[in-house]
Amino acid sequence: MVSAFATNKRVARLFNWPTSAARGAPRTTDHQPLLYATFPPVAQKKRVAIIPGDGIGKEVIPEAVKVMAAAGAEIETAQFDWGADRYLTDGITAPPDGFSMLQRDFDAILVGAFGDPRVPTNIHAKEILLGMRFQMDLYVNVRPVRLLDAALCPLKGIEPKDVDFVVIRENTEGVYTDAGGVFKRGTPDEIAIQEDINTRKGVERIIRYAFEFCANRTKQDGSRRQRVLMCDKSNAMTHAGSLWQRVFKQVGSEYPQIKPQHMYVDALSMQMVRDPRQFDVIVTNNMFGDIITDLAAGLQGGLGMAASGNIHPGKTSMFEPVHGSAPPIAGKDIANPFGAILTAAMMLNHLGLARESEKIEAAVLDAVRQKKTTQDIGGNLGTREAGGWVAKRVQRM
Repeated sequence: MVSAFATNKRVARLFNWPTSAARGAPRTTDHQPLLYATFPPVAQKKRVAIIPGDGIGKEVIPEAVKVMAAAGAEIETAQFDWGADRYLTDGITAPPDGFSMLQRDFDAILVGAFGDPRVPTNIHAKEILLGMRFQMDLYVNVRPVRLLDAALCPLKGIEPKDVDFVVIRENTEGVYTDAGGVFKRGTPDEIAIQEDINTRKGVERIIRYAFEFCANRTKQDGSRRQRVLMCDKSNAMTHAGSLWQRVFKQVGSEYPQIKPQHMYVDALSMQMVRDPRQFDVIVTNNMFGDIITDLAAGLQGGLGMAASGNIHPGKTSMFEPVHGSAPPIAGKDIANPFGAILTAAMMLNHLGLARESEKIEAAVLDAVRQKKTTQDIGGNLGTREAGGWVAKRVQRM
């Protein structure tokens, strides 16, 4: 006999099987022992919070949601109206318990973009986006840089196999902590100080994440990743640079199979344009990561093709396309939805839905090759048409 337990109480009562109140040795009768049955656990759908935000975020995120549904992703979604419209209506950026609610009730968050000219200070964008990163401690920003088609790259002679690297950016420290101040504002003697915060804990965990990523992830062609390059400006930023250099050397020694490399940020910027084939995994601080990832996006077709994840391993993480709210083109049905769609695929893979993620990425690749795209990357479709084409393609896979 199988000493297992029926987890479904209703079915257990129907067949007179013991429920959770009767755990222990199997019951028997005078005639024969009671047979027990084992049911596989019911897979719970992953819960995803959807926050379109402002500008083109309100156009591209619905396309990403539509494509995830077409892929058959087992997720439940709930949409939130955090953004400029809500802020201008009631002055609320994010509810007081908003971030703790996201951590408690959701497995992941899909964000569009924040920024609206009606809010010149962009206070709502700062409090929502940086609030998520800091209060939820999303210390890893992952920016995959992958070229889908040679036609998208402005560099001569570069093929898709030549651009396949990842930038790992520290996401909760640096100048983005807003530490500093202004003295004698508005006078000829005005002094502005912006602090660059680098903690041992913060530096070590992002560097370790980069080495772990390199050790456990492969490239698109299935080959192993082998190099981690640290990007800094330690010849000028000597105090922070010294900390990064020492920690990089220490952590790197724990991964003898991975080759550690180093470049100053100015040299890396030049090399990224000259020959992107040399890069594998790049790890850097918050500000340099912000800059070089936008440069890297130019290698893959622009910001409209770039995905990103803001991650705390093992906890609720947030995923966002990196193109911003783009007010000049908002509402015109011309924004490229592929960055949002690829971000959704990245999120699904993070949630363990690898098959659905792969289908979406393959459909986007087909769209690029067949020029079923928006105008910025060579097609003639609108935002909704491009998203719809990918959704239909995914359904046929």
